Amino acid sequence: MDEDKLKRLAGWVEEARRIVFFGGAGVSTESGIPDFRGVDGLYSQKFSDPPETIISHTYYLRKPKVFFEFYRTRMLYPDAQPNIAHIKLAQWEREGRLLAVVTQNIDGLHQKAGSRAVYELHGSVHRNTCQRCGARYSLEEFLTLGEVPVCRVCGGRVKPDVVLYEEPLDHATVEGALDAIRRADLLIVAGTSLTVYPAAAFLDEYPGNRLVLINKTPTPRDDIANLTLHEKLGEVFERL
Repeated sequence: MDEDKLKRLAGWVEEARRIVFFGGAGVSTESGIPDFRGVDGLYSQKFSDPPETIISHTYYLRKPKVFFEFYRTRMLYPDAQPNIAHIKLAQWEREGRLLAVVTQNIDGLHQKAGSRAVYELHGSVHRNTCQRCGARYSLEEFLTLGEVPVCRVCGGRVKPDVVLYEEPLDHATVEGALDAIRRADLLIVAGTSLTVYPAAAFLDEYPGNRLVLINKTPTPRDDIANLTLHEKLGEVFERL
């Protein structure tokens, strides 16, 4: 690990009072949740249809049985626990130094670690809503509602509050995330390939000069960063 870069990052973290953390799937891989694009990710596995097709809005409507089987077996990790990155970010928030976490993940591990100001761009597996009457269900309750989950109140279909392909991001969540990024005095972007839009464009809203990218491999946005570390996120956060 580049000790000079790590020392500079540690100094920036110490000085910062409005840290915003923007994270992708790489934040949760160290908690045992595979990403989509890695060697063992969903895109590298063989299914009846491509993963991006199965987790689309159209597929959810037309083939709900297959959709929910894939969703349960490949996208739910109810026993996963927060890792050092989640824990450290929650600590910074308690100390009043972290403004917000913006995440592309749907696993809820930031909240499990104690973070409160979390903008979940792609929703959360922990919220599930009946499409007919609006009844809400936790993840634990959702898992008891049947093969194609049926609402106990009205018999309607229960849909996870996750953003599927073909669906727009939640407007209020996006605006909250962008507002936080615009107010940040330190923006740490980690565990994301920065290839998925519109999320990757959020970096362009940061007005400061302390943009840090932490990812095991180079990203298309490395050139705009003030500091890049091609390291495992957990190893970096262990040292902060």
